[in-house]
Amino acid sequence: MNKDIEELQEDVSNSPLYSEDLAPVPEQNRTWSKWHLAAIWVGMAVCIPTYLLASYMIKTGLNWYEALIIIGLANLIITIPMVLNGHAGVKYGIPFPVIGRAAFGTKGVHLASVTRGVIACGWFGVQTWIGGLAIYAIFHAVMGTQAELGLSFGKFVGFAIFWLINIYFIWKGTESIKWLETYSAPILIAMGLALIYWSYDKAEGFSIVLDQSQQLENTAATITEGDDGFLLHLNSLTDKEGEIKVDEFNIVSDESTTWTAFTTEPILIDTAEDVQLQFRNNSGDEPVLSSIVTANVVDTENPAGSKLWNYLLWLTAMVGFWATMSISIADITRYAATQKDQVVGQFIGLPATMMLYSFVGIFVTCAAVINFQDVLIADDAPWDPVSLIAKFKNPTVVIISQIFMIIATLSTNIAANVIAPSNAFSNLWPKRISFRRGGIITGIIGILIAPWWLLNEISGFLIFVSGLLGPVLGILIADYFLIRKKTLALAELYKEEGAYSYGRTGFNKPAMIALLVGVFLALVGYWVPALNFLYSLSWFTGFIISFVLYYLLMKKPA
Repeated sequence: MNKDIEELQEDVSNSPLYSEDLAPVPEQNRTWSKWHLAAIWVGMAVCIPTYLLASYMIKTGLNWYEALIIIGLANLIITIPMVLNGHAGVKYGIPFPVIGRAAFGTKGVHLASVTRGVIACGWFGVQTWIGGLAIYAIFHAVMGTQAELGLSFGKFVGFAIFWLINIYFIWKGTESIKWLETYSAPILIAMGLALIYWSYDKAEGFSIVLDQSQQLENTAATITEGDDGFLLHLNSLTDKEGEIKVDEFNIVSDESTTWTAFTTEPILIDTAEDVQLQFRNNSGDEPVLSSIVTANVVDTENPAGSKLWNYLLWLTAMVGFWATMSISIADITRYAATQKDQVVGQFIGLPATMMLYSFVGIFVTCAAVINFQDVLIADDAPWDPVSLIAKFKNPTVVIISQIFMIIATLSTNIAANVIAPSNAFSNLWPKRISFRRGGIITGIIGILIAPWWLLNEISGFLIFVSGLLGPVLGILIADYFLIRKKTLALAELYKEEGAYSYGRTGFNKPAMIALLVGVFLALVGYWVPALNFLYSLSWFTGFIISFVLYYLLMKKPA
């Protein structure tokens, strides 16, 4: 018998807390090697949000390598608790909602697991909407028609089709998920390398491409306060030869129809309120217009301090990107054969893939700056793959690219946003809600959260989620490693009046106190400006406070 695994020695199948889906995975069914775990991380990490991560940072003034360093560091940080929290999954073969019964109690765990599950439902909806947009784009490429802007009936049809594809894999179970992740991983890696080669070939050099990132750090228009009033600063992108792409600009907020020759010199303006501009290039047969942008006032004082704070903010957001998975990783590691497999597989699969695909996003977008003449300002840069693909006129390229997009989105959605909520909902009523039914509930909530509106709130959503889930992870790790010393009474986890029912209430008071205090202090800065630093660093705030407080409360003499 494998020394990493402990089997259930008592028959608890009649307990209301037991079901086949929540039961320990037998040793003979532990078929996931380190390569399967690495593949599942490739499948989860290769998605449009990963592709977009660096763009958010570069738009706030970071350069490309600073963005990559933060992404790499954040994912190394989150992989450590991911591996720690995955230990119990391997040792006992049980999912997060069952492990959580030890720390939170048989009823208290619902607060943590359902919160995690509902957040995953939100991500499920967003990813399903993105996959539906890819199906919608394929339809228009085949028909040779133009896709509509904004919401349309066709986009909801694409959403429905992709939703049904997801439900198919949910219904087929975890082995179909393993198959999907294993075979999609090499395809997704090949897609990233192909995009890098295309960018290199078109731009005729790696350094030429990466040099363009400096242009993307500068917003199209900013305002500073001078001695005589407000100064408007304009920034145009340049082509490969260094020629400015913008010929003219117009201050559209003044309702003016007069276009003025572009200048790099500061322009004196009367007000800094809601100054909106548009740019134009006149070199082609028809003028090319940029998107309309708003010029914001820039604080030029203490740039070093503000940049350091910017690093910390983005580090928190990037850690928060996988905060949900770090809690429920045992849902996946319970199928691993050994502890070595889960440790090596996760370290191979997560940090490297996140850095690779963030680099793909940076490299391809930088190449687009000089490859597409209609990209006039940084705000026009096609950071998301959907916008990039739309610039290609060849329908074959569009169709193949969108098929890749569907594979990437499907593999992410199933592994990251279905397994955990399905188990969480199943844990609410084990005898009546199976994994399949939990998956259907996930899919329905994914529709009800209206993902077509949630999509634009990802960065703020990540920081808020960090504050909710950092405390849960802190309690889980403190309980398993410091309080239980990696030893759980496996059969007791399935008993209504067992060791983890905590006086038949089902709630472990120290865990509830530590959770509420951790969440409160992590999120209080959202409402109290003076404590905003706690909210900005919400994952670290919540994790550390709940970890320490739970340990102290549990070690306190009765």
